[in-house]
Amino acid sequence: MKLYSLPGACSLADHIVLEWIGQPYEVAIVARDELKTSYLKVNPSGAVPALQLDDGSILTQNIAILDYLAGLAPNAALTGDGSATSRARVMRWLAFLNADVHKNFSPLFSASRFVAGEEAQADLKQKAIARLREQFESLDAQLGEGTWLVDNQRSLADPYLYVILRWARAMQLDLSGLDNLARFFEHMAADAGVRVALKAEGLS
Repeated sequence: MKLYSLPGACSLADHIVLEWIGQPYEVAIVARDELKTSYLKVNPSGAVPALQLDDGSILTQNIAILDYLAGLAPNAALTGDGSATSRARVMRWLAFLNADVHKNFSPLFSASRFVAGEEAQADLKQKAIARLREQFESLDAQLGEGTWLVDNQRSLADPYLYVILRWARAMQLDLSGLDNLARFFEHMAADAGVRVALKAEGLS
């Protein structure tokens, strides 16, 4: 397998999961200016991640890739305890991170894609920041005193949450009082698989 990853992007979550499942893989680091040029041969949408499978086909969309990787290593139990209910809980929080929380970072990355004018862009960013604060409070409550986001068991949701928290910290968003998220972040940062993925992507 070959993972196409932009350093620090949401593809880092897939990179971490590849480390966790212990399957052989390689990583192709994609530069930002390649997303809309040479990388279009891999994924015409110009988005990471993309995963080249052993048969040469390309899989895109983060949740699909993460679910595929979890299926390769059922003993890693990254989609719960094997029951339909447990899997649904993992997918519920993974979907929340992917479809709701991630989406609210888009105006912070590039407000000009959505509205014109500095005042409108500033207003859009402030609204996104307010929504993110509410979502981070929900995630903090979900973690509680546990180590992992879902049922206190390591799952696909954890690397995605870690990546999003990296973005929040880099943008200096207000995470004050969210002690469970802070503890989770430090726990993930110390994980061996996370450290390997970060090093491979030139991150710290």
